[in-house]
Amino acid sequence: MSEPRMLADRGWPFDPTRRREDQGFFGPGSPTWKVWTHPTALLGFQRAVTLEHFDPFLTAAVADARGIYQDPRGRLDGTLSYFLIVAVGDTRTAIETSDLLMRVHTKATGIEPISGQRYSANSPESQLWIHVTGWHSVLKCYEMFGPGPLSPAEETRYWAECAIAAELQTCRPADVPRSRAEVRAYFAAVRPRLCVSEPALEGMHYLLRTPGGKGRLPLWAASRAMAPATISTLPKWMRRLGDFDQPGALDRVVAPLARAAVRVTAAPRAELAVVGRLLPATHAVLDQHFHGAPPVRAETLTPTQARERHGARAH
Repeated sequence: MSEPRMLADRGWPFDPTRRREDQGFFGPGSPTWKVWTHPTALLGFQRAVTLEHFDPFLTAAVADARGIYQDPRGRLDGTLSYFLIVAVGDTRTAIETSDLLMRVHTKATGIEPISGQRYSANSPESQLWIHVTGWHSVLKCYEMFGPGPLSPAEETRYWAECAIAAELQTCRPADVPRSRAEVRAYFAAVRPRLCVSEPALEGMHYLLRTPGGKGRLPLWAASRAMAPATISTLPKWMRRLGDFDQPGALDRVVAPLARAAVRVTAAPRAELAVVGRLLPATHAVLDQHFHGAPPVRAETLTPTQARERHGARAH
């Protein structure tokens, strides 16, 4: 099936055949474009979706829906392509995709079994955990296995852009970290409510080493190849709590191997070849970014301006 047909069948508003209207929210030269389109984003994404399961309310949502177990490729592809559309897509597509995702998440409600409290995938607290772990994880892997740390000015801008991207979700603006120090403070503040359960452990281990099955061989292989490097980026307490710790010797061995693999796939053509076998929607977004026609207008917009221009609803 072609990428446009596959995306249309899933109801995804991204159309790789449509010329981009603008340069999105961040534009050329932004650290967001640089970090999110680097091959290390795959490692960062595996890290982020694993971390999400430390939030008991998100774990309950994943466990009740069972989506990642029934269609792991589709669910992971949809999530990463959403992040990437917000990072590098044009503003119309980003707003439309965000609105679609919010509508889908409206149905994801239920009771979290440990606390007995109601969960909602659209709650500001859960959306903030998803957002911060995503942006932090992708930067962490870029620093460890890619080109290295951003310059101080780039890092300041990266976290400012992270806060802009959060406007497309239900996050409360005042809660969104805007610096590395604020990210650390956020993680320290939420740590007391993080925990694991049988469903959480199931989800973490499934995402780190996805089982095989029909059509899953690329995901089976890639998840296992990436897992040691992904685990090496996490603090020991998380690794022990999630029961996926590994020896420090393996951490030391895997780091240069991961950096070598990243260098091999650093060129867009090589990166697209890898992503295309794993995540077709993500491949379509990246391919348009690298090879698509220039946008109609060489401008960036804020989320507020984009909603006003495109007539999308405000959150």
